[in-house]
Amino acid sequence: MASLGIGIVGLPNVGKSTTFNALTKEQNALAANYPFATIEPNSAIVPVPDARIDKLTELVKPKKTLYATIEFVDIAGLVKGASQGEGLGNQFLGNIRDTSAIVHVVRCFDDENVLHVNASPAPREDIEVINTELLIADLQQLERKVERLTRQARNDKAARAQLVIAEELKGHIEEGNPVSTFAKADNEDFKALVREMRFISAKPTIYAANVDEEGLEEDNAYVAEVREVASEQNAKVVKICAKLEEDMAGLTDAERQEFLEMSGATESGLDQIIRSSYAALGLCSYFTQGEQEVRAWTIPVGAKAPQAAGVIHTDFEKGFIRAQVISYDKFIEHGTEAAAKAAGDMRTEGKEYVVQDGDIVHFLFNV
Repeated sequence: MASLGIGIVGLPNVGKSTTFNALTKEQNALAANYPFATIEPNSAIVPVPDARIDKLTELVKPKKTLYATIEFVDIAGLVKGASQGEGLGNQFLGNIRDTSAIVHVVRCFDDENVLHVNASPAPREDIEVINTELLIADLQQLERKVERLTRQARNDKAARAQLVIAEELKGHIEEGNPVSTFAKADNEDFKALVREMRFISAKPTIYAANVDEEGLEEDNAYVAEVREVASEQNAKVVKICAKLEEDMAGLTDAERQEFLEMSGATESGLDQIIRSSYAALGLCSYFTQGEQEVRAWTIPVGAKAPQAAGVIHTDFEKGFIRAQVISYDKFIEHGTEAAAKAAGDMRTEGKEYVVQDGDIVHFLFNV
């Protein structure tokens, strides 16, 4: 089963491990100026920045504050031919398959002191190298599945139906298209295939355009090229200066903000990557608050109240009675739970209530 992890991918020496180091605020990944400095995938659990949690903490003054978290996995640099075993190929493709979304780091700066697989950065070409390898890996896997389905289809009606979709998808990939753009996304046989095969090119992708400090203020030509490619693929782009982010690791929030402003940035690229990754996984947060702790809880978008309660403890879901809910905005407006309740802004919701991002919830249950 795939984890709710985000795989950081890219060509060698584009800044993946530097980005990962900055994300974890530790030197967990060996950032070296030569290909394959990363051999084993490093993973780290990273808090999701949320100004709402900061504001609640300020108001409630709890003993502790707990943010939502997300896992990032630093995967070694892929090269052309990885799907045929080039570089450290298949092993890394397997590592990517085990994640749920991808951050694709693309080099968007010139520096003759940093080796690159091409003479100079060529974002569209660089992206194409990686995406082609991911497509070939998916195609190879699908071809084996088609062979199995062809044998099963002789005596199995369900296998025949899945074979039809599998062959259509095979043609789609052979034309250079990712699984994520397959026209029959709502087909149940297609959904079953995606669940089983964990196609890499079906995963949501965020392009991290890694620039030097000069590139933070205005997009350079390389970043413009990344944005062009991303718009064709309906993918998101975040601009980041990985070296700057790594240099800021360990600074206080106030120091980081000052550092960013001096560099012409309004917000950390890392914070944007983390939030974008959280959203790409289809996740949102609801909050609990009290003098012991203020905490963000992670749920899938669209989760109903009992399912959301189960994230705290399975007994909460089993014995769910009702939820008492205050919207974040109303809580901030009134300043305390008691004041929100007195103003009539605490609602009682039942089993069919879909918990909203930012809801402040208290569950009543019986076991």
